[in-house]
Amino acid sequence: MMGSEEKSPVVIRLRGIGKSYYIGKEEVPVLTHIDLDIHKGEFVSIMGPSGAGKSTLMNILGCLDRPTRGSYELDGHEVANLSDSELAYTRNRKIGFVFQSFNLLPRLSTLDNVILPMIYGNLYKNERKERATKMLESVGLGDRIHHMPAEMSGGQRQRVAIARALINNPAIIMADEPTGNLDSKSTREVMEIFSRLYQEGKTIILVTHEIDVAGYASRHVILSDGHISKDIRGPLP
Repeated sequence: MMGSEEKSPVVIRLRGIGKSYYIGKEEVPVLTHIDLDIHKGEFVSIMGPSGAGKSTLMNILGCLDRPTRGSYELDGHEVANLSDSELAYTRNRKIGFVFQSFNLLPRLSTLDNVILPMIYGNLYKNERKERATKMLESVGLGDRIHHMPAEMSGGQRQRVAIARALINNPAIIMADEPTGNLDSKSTREVMEIFSRLYQEGKTIILVTHEIDVAGYASRHVILSDGHISKDIRGPLP
């Protein structure tokens, strides 16, 4: 799949995206004007200094928040002005999330954490269990399915989070600082999983401040003061 993204359809199209917050009557702009196309099968890192708007942009891309202005087309459908329930529906169908803090439920086993996103689907209980078991095996945790999150290392917990993000076969994987709480060995293991997903044709959007982690991506969008200052295809200079 590598190198074929330009021939692939655009799955995300942002035009004139801005996001502001208000303190009293004072407008505080975070994103000023974002134009961005992301093609199916791309692995895009979003980088920039603290306060550049990385997490705000990720929240908009992930349908966790709405822009103040501008157009966001996801798979050809405008989503910038959807209601909360419509955003949630779109998010659950299209996007798998991986966060820095793992966001696993501590009282559920590894297996049950991965099963959770399938609860509202049409699968029978044994089908959900079988699919979750196979997904955990695919990230190297087939022998940990009955462990609790507290019994696992940070790297293992992040692999559980990746399995959970993938379980409904989303078109797009969004990862917000997924290695921020990991040591160097666990970081490599997690990023090798993302690399494999990229090779398999998944669209991946990764927010990171770590150059080594961003180096796994095929394209690098650099934010500065709420806008895109650089858009680099290929290796980082």
